[in-house]
Amino acid sequence: MARAMLEYTKTVLSKVSFDAVLFKRELEKAAKRLLPYEIEELRLWLKSFTNQNPELSDCLLLLNN
Repeated sequence: MARAMLEYTKTVLSKVSFDAVLFKRELEKAAKRLLPYEIEELRLWLKSFTNQNPELSDCLLLLNN
């Protein structure tokens, strides 16, 4: 079940990536509900995702705290 939440989070973030404010809000929600090891996986995914979408790179700071 936990893995499903991580995949759902990635899907949502991909769909809202057109708006940096909305992306940040969804990322904050994800950080609250995911387990620590899932957050680490999300951080790795986000690094890759922001290479393709550099306008979202400042959102990486949310997961580094």
